[in-house]
Amino acid sequence: MQAKIFFGSQEATKENLSERQSPYNGDVVSTAPVCDAADTKKALRIAQNATKAARASTLAQRCNWLLDVAAKLKEQKEDIAKTITDEVGKPIAFARVEVERCIETITLSAETMRTMHGETINTDAMNSGKKTISFFRREPVGVVAAITPFNFPLNLVAHKLGPALVAGNTVVLKPTPEAPLTAYKFAKLFVESEYAIKDALSVVYGDAEVGSALITSEIPRVISFTGSVPVGEIITKNAGIKKVGLELGGNAATFVEKSADLALAAQRCALGAFVNSGQVCISLQRIYVQAEVYDEFASLMAEETKKLKVGSPYDDETFMGPLIDDEAASRAMGWVESAIEEGAKPLLPPHREGRMFHPCVMANVTDDMAIVCEEVFAPIVSLVKVSDFDDALPRMNNSPYGLQFSVFTNDLSITNRAIDDLDAGGIVINDMPTLRFDIQPYGGVKLSGVGREGPRFAIEEMTEIKSVVIC
Repeated sequence: MQAKIFFGSQEATKENLSERQSPYNGDVVSTAPVCDAADTKKALRIAQNATKAARASTLAQRCNWLLDVAAKLKEQKEDIAKTITDEVGKPIAFARVEVERCIETITLSAETMRTMHGETINTDAMNSGKKTISFFRREPVGVVAAITPFNFPLNLVAHKLGPALVAGNTVVLKPTPEAPLTAYKFAKLFVESEYAIKDALSVVYGDAEVGSALITSEIPRVISFTGSVPVGEIITKNAGIKKVGLELGGNAATFVEKSADLALAAQRCALGAFVNSGQVCISLQRIYVQAEVYDEFASLMAEETKKLKVGSPYDDETFMGPLIDDEAASRAMGWVESAIEEGAKPLLPPHREGRMFHPCVMANVTDDMAIVCEEVFAPIVSLVKVSDFDDALPRMNNSPYGLQFSVFTNDLSITNRAIDDLDAGGIVINDMPTLRFDIQPYGGVKLSGVGREGPRFAIEEMTEIKSVVIC
């Protein structure tokens, strides 16, 4: 099926089409127009012209719009889930979960906006002030440019479209080239809704040329990007004076302390390390284990990993499908081979079949190995032996990334220290750092990004505060 451009509410296509092949079997699963800078500028002008209507719309209309999309998405759940599986190889069971989360994200965006408001200010609180009627309110920024990745090609689009549109903005979306049809089907629900604001949403497809035209244009007031650090750096240098929200890479770590429930920790760590084939920015990559329980935990971790089924993403029982492309699979094997040369030991034999890369647990890993220093973005997790939390803490923080960390412990003092001293945007106690609830503020520090997502927090990023004083 062919994805089409949305120039506002008008569908269009081009003669030049790109094919998307299934990461699992190589079949052509979708096609999309190859857009260029001219297409992007056209979409931006349409979005700019639609801002007046979007700003004038009622909150009731915008909330009804999102709720209508959520209802239609529920009706089309199986079709959308299969499209995700077709395009990015995500196991169908997890694709269905992504659709369910998307429905929640869209619904939550509407519910959140209904209760967001400004507040009054006591302008006579200081000696230099006086009594007035003073308040502030939130207003839409205008045009939002949204750029999304392949690993959650539906829900991460929802985390941008939902808050932006319900706040009264217009949006130009550039979805990942790996999943154009997923984005098209989702956008179509918005465009064809009876509550839609005309031309409030445009969709263009492409890569660097389209992205560059989006970020360098003076039209968007917000750039919302989820993706790699190198691209995030390019956006930061070229965006100009506008709001920039960046959700970038991670190198998630956890500490397993001797008082923890080791069986639970191993089960959750296996899930956190290998869900979505490790292609998650908060995928668990480093596990620091207290020496007294290291061997026991390593054994439990290996056993939990063996239980995970690798195979066809269309099988309901499959936990892990293929990596996104051959390069990703080759890079994963390279990480493992490099670590083995440096002295690490795989607890399960490394195994690759094309793009299918079986989960790999590496033991005897040290801090100087590349496999723990850089973002792997593959189903590989490393075990590092430490003496205690004092030993683990600086090692966990010794990373250019700071997205999410976790600690498994039943020691309250370690819990408190972890919350205070771990340098990350999110801290999880007694679960994997890969845990994310869509209602939460989500984002990182250092190279992991700038700004926060989650409907309430994204709405704050995608609105401006207007201050009013009546004397």
